[in-house]
Amino acid sequence: MSKTKQELASILEAGDGILNLAPTWVPRPFNRPGHRLRLHPDDTFAMGMKRGAIVERWFSSITKVETEGASEHEGQSFVNVDGDASHTELFESFVNELGAELYGRELHEKYGTWPMYSKFYDYNEPLFHHVHHRPEACEKVGVIPKHEHYFFPKQYNNHLGTRPTTFFGFDPSVTKDEVKARLALHEKQNTNILNLSRAFQIELGTGWYTAAGVVHAPGSLCTYEPQWNSDVMALWENVVGSGEVFGRDWLYGYLPDGKENDLDAVMDAIDWELNTLTDYRERFFRPNLPEQKGDGWEQKWICYGNEYVAAKELTVSAGASAVVSDSTAYGCLVVQGHGRIGSFAAESPTLIRYGQLTADEFFVSHSRAAEGVSVTNESQVEPLVILKHFAAYGSGAPERSPLTARQR
Repeated sequence: MSKTKQELASILEAGDGILNLAPTWVPRPFNRPGHRLRLHPDDTFAMGMKRGAIVERWFSSITKVETEGASEHEGQSFVNVDGDASHTELFESFVNELGAELYGRELHEKYGTWPMYSKFYDYNEPLFHHVHHRPEACEKVGVIPKHEHYFFPKQYNNHLGTRPTTFFGFDPSVTKDEVKARLALHEKQNTNILNLSRAFQIELGTGWYTAAGVVHAPGSLCTYEPQWNSDVMALWENVVGSGEVFGRDWLYGYLPDGKENDLDAVMDAIDWELNTLTDYRERFFRPNLPEQKGDGWEQKWICYGNEYVAAKELTVSAGASAVVSDSTAYGCLVVQGHGRIGSFAAESPTLIRYGQLTADEFFVSHSRAAEGVSVTNESQVEPLVILKHFAAYGSGAPERSPLTARQR
């Protein structure tokens, strides 16, 4: 039986404005796992062989997985309320019942909900060239566009997979007719659509912003990905380098009624101008930027320069403590070390069994974030590193890349 608003508020109050979240695992029926999520190797297929390997972990999520066969709440986060994994409570219940009390008045007035989530995706092979439909295309079919930001944490990339390069959009010399001609061959031959794209070598500790409407083929790194509340996509690559083949249903996804076989409607999913920018790196590459620091700690912006999502990396030195304030609510993940976050013990896990609770994921309410969270590193030798994900609105995130600012 679901808890009342008063019961949910009591749980938040007991944690002094902080919630401990249970791991949310997501399988996919494609690619191969990179085995960097710290999930026990015996549990790679714990959600069933038909669903595929577990290759993603979602954070602070009220979004449901769109993959065929997903369970009712798959992709949605649950809150650890008493240390018993069988007693967890749906995070969405806290969001719906507590509203602004949880995530702040500004976000509530603008969006009416907690509007983003983050994830780790962990594929050993590069992903297919795909698109999350541009806002105008999403509006036609009544879905939410998926804007996303990548960051590549060193702590979760002990190996880089088979191709640590990511393709974005198309080379500026490419025409729409060239792309459309390749897509028209989707059911007849390998379209080799990546031949029309352009790739960038990925650097650990940096990131890229990817707007909805940009076709992209992510490289084979374990990637931290703050994103808007959506799981909408279409696949533009029919034969991936790993040898996987994807049929027409993957290409003709989320199209208006009567346009299910219309290649022009498929092309309408992308923002052609963004896909062919001559200064794509200057616009969307994101080196980290200093945000604030104190005695034994520092915090950097790692995702920024867009109106949807943002993220920071907090590092507290061995044996140090800090009270760190942020301007809005956030979810967070401990990626290295151990210590305390508020009243909670916090630690980055070594190996997680499916269904097990962890002490690495938290959600910090708006009021607690603004007043400051006490963070203590209890190690004598190792830093405590925490990744924080925010909705960009009200976060104070820089509005653009320093590379773009440098040009102006």
